[in-house]
Parts: sequence; C-alpha cells; structure tokens
Amino acid sequence: MQIDPKVLKADEQAAYALRSLYRRFGYCQYNMSKFEEYSLYARNKDFLVSDAIISFTDTHGRLMALKPDVTLSIINNSKDAPGHVHKMYYDENVYRLPKGAHSFKEIKQTGLECIGDITALEVGEVIMLAHRSLESISPDYIFEISHVGLLDALLAESVLSHSAQKKVLSCIISKNSDELEFICSEERISGQARDKLGVFFRNYASFDDAVSAFSKVCTSEEAVHMLGEFRQALDFITAMGFAGKTRINFSLTNNMNYYSGIAFRGYIQGIPSGILSGGQYDNLMKRMGRKSRAIGFAVYLDALKRLDNDDKEYDVDVILLAGDDVAAAVKAAETLSFDNTSVRICSEIPQGVRCRQILSIAGKGAEK
Repeated sequence: MQIDPKVLKADEQAAYALRSLYRRFGYCQYNMSKFEEYSLYARNKDFLVSDAIISFTDTHGRLMALKPDVTLSIINNSKDAPGHVHKMYYDENVYRLPKGAHSFKEIKQTGLECIGDITALEVGEVIMLAHRSLESISPDYIFEISHVGLLDALLAESVLSHSAQKKVLSCIISKNSDELEFICSEERISGQARDKLGVFFRNYASFDDAVSAFSKVCTSEEAVHMLGEFRQALDFITAMGFAGKTRINFSLTNNMNYYSGIAFRGYIQGIPSGILSGGQYDNLMKRMGRKSRAIGFAVYLDALKRLDNDDKEYDVDVILLAGDDVAAAVKAAETLSFDNTSVRICSEIPQGVRCRQILSIAGKGAEK
C-alpha cells in the first residue's frame, strides 16, 4: 500500500515517523483502554497537568475516568521485573482541561517509557530518541535539559525552611532573579547560600562552564553524585553531536515529588510552546509502590497543527471534463492520479474550485 503524503496533516506525518523510530530501537507498542479507575488519577492529581477529570460510573458501579494521562496508566498496568527494562511506546489520545481553558480537549500524544533497572544506557538512549523525535519533525529545534536531583540537593544544602525552598523554587521556574534577591533578604539567607542558588539563573556558554560553576557550590555527597549524573548526560549529548541544539535550563524543572533526575523539554521553530516533555520519574514510581526506576517523554502532536498550511494555492491539481464517455473519463483519471496528482472529474468547470490544469476527454484520452 502506498500512502500519499499530501493527505497527511503535520501531526499524522509525525505520528508515523515517531512510531517507526521507536520500533527501530526495540520499543513495543502499548495499547491502553480509554478508561481507568478514577482512584488512580485521584491519588496522583498533582502529577497531572490539570486536576479536572472526566468521570462516570460504569455498569458494574465502579467510578471510572476518561484517561487524562498515559504514564500513570502504563505504571499501573506494568510490574517490577528485577534485571529487566520494559521499553514501550504509545500513540494515544488523552482528555484534559488545558491551562487557561474552560472546556475539555482531546489531545493526541506519542511517546515512550522505559521502566525497570534504568542505567546510564537507558538515560542516554531516551535522550537520543528525544533529539531524533524533534529532528524528525523539524531540523530547527532546541532541546533544554536540567537535573531535578541536583536542584533538590543544592536546595537542601542551602539549609532553607520548607516554605523558603518553595519560594526559591518558584523563582527558579519563573527565572525571576529579582524576586530571589527579595526572598534572600526576607529569609536572611547568607551570601554563600545565595551563590549556590545563583547557579540556576545563569546562561552558560558551554557545558564545561556549567559543570565548573556547579562543582564550586556542590559540597554534600548527594549534590556531588547528582552533578556526576548530570555531567554524564551532558557528555553523552556532546559525544552524539547534539550540543549545538541543547541548552541548560533549570526553569523547566517539574514537580520534585515525582521527578528525580534528568528533565528535558523540546521546542521547534514556529510553535511557541514546548512540543516534547519528559524526564526521570523515580519518585512517582515509589509513590505508586514500585521499586523500579523510570524515564520517558511525550510528544504533543496537537501542537503541530499550527504547521499545517491551509492557504493552498490550488484545491485540486486537475479538473477533468468527462464529456459523454464516462468509462474513458474514469480510466483517464486513474492514469493521471497514479503519481499522486489529484483529479476531479466534472461534467463542466465548477465554480470556485482552483486548479492547476483543465483537461477534457477526447478520442485518445485526456487533452488540454
């Protein structure tokens, strides 16, 4: 079967490309039901983009939910297997109330998850596949990366109160260094602690500059270990030739109750919001009673609809005037359309239809 790329929208083309990419690296497709028990999402509402969930009671009296998330479902339906890594990809729709919206939306996602005894190998592979995913959609992309564990360890080193940590984290996420100065003064945070926190606001010319800056402020064993993990990921990105497309950005740090290590987000030219988001979520696994580690990402295909060009110059390539010989007209249209040329058979030239060429049936077939 031959597929005409002209009939595929941007999100459909991306879905085919991504599924092919993930299968090439041994990921198996995960197919899920549209429904899960509501309690799964109710227990983990702060992990979700929105805590609004479409729910209903099924014929057995169970409270069910129209799935707002894929990752929670995959964790819920997989088991720990020591020494093994589950590698799955999915192409699913989720149902959410987007931020700032007043009605639910069906959102198409394609992504992958690695669950099990995760090592640097799986982390590197997932980072590579995230880059290749963005690259398959557009060569003009940017990949941003941070490390949640490093941020958590340095916040702990700063000996801040829980409320102060939350305020500082909010400043880092919003990149508000002025607000940080105000909080430091208000909380009477020492100059040394301010220097530790300042590393999260800098723009680094190179990975080496970033690692050097973090090395100077990491004093605890935990912070040094987390920096080692982060450096290992940055070294991998350099070795793979991705450094020119990668930026360090700690403002994308997600909920530290769930995420643990590497966190990342991807952008492409022409779309203001991130189209890819992911990272390690070992803490989520623990909260769901699991011993395995995990890393994954999702590509938000709905965002790609912005790339579709609705301002086409022509509605159809060829208008074919059939004349009296219907069979000859249909055969001619079949011949013309073999190379994916679009053909519209008509008795007369239609009003308001734009075309490249008008042909009519003559004795030997279609002619101008």
